[in-house]
Amino acid sequence: MTIWTRRNWMTLAALMGLGSVAIGAFAAHGAEPRAAELLRTGASYEFMHAMATFACATFMQVGARRARFAPAWFLGGIVLFSGSLYALAFGASPWVGAITPIGGVSFLIGWAILIWAARGVDQSPA
Repeated sequence: MTIWTRRNWMTLAALMGLGSVAIGAFAAHGAEPRAAELLRTGASYEFMHAMATFACATFMQVGARRARFAPAWFLGGIVLFSGSLYALAFGASPWVGAITPIGGVSFLIGWAILIWAARGVDQSPA
């Protein structure tokens, strides 16, 4: 039995959604302007990719089984992309910014997987 079930992906997506709202609220109520900008950007990307992870569950439900590969890329991207922006906002060394594009590439791979997965939906003639 694998731990990477649809249920666990959805649980992680919900946790990421919760985290994005918390970070966004913090950005709106007390961070200095540059830090607030970094936090808002990170929270926005975290939220949209948490929702994309939920979409993967729907994709799988309608027969696009290949969508099961995308959540790891989306959630990994959240950790790398959003996490590095959060770290920078809280005073991490500027070299941490070098991690951000790796997270962005991870998001792109996840979306490419969903494109591939979508090609498997409704393949039978109507």
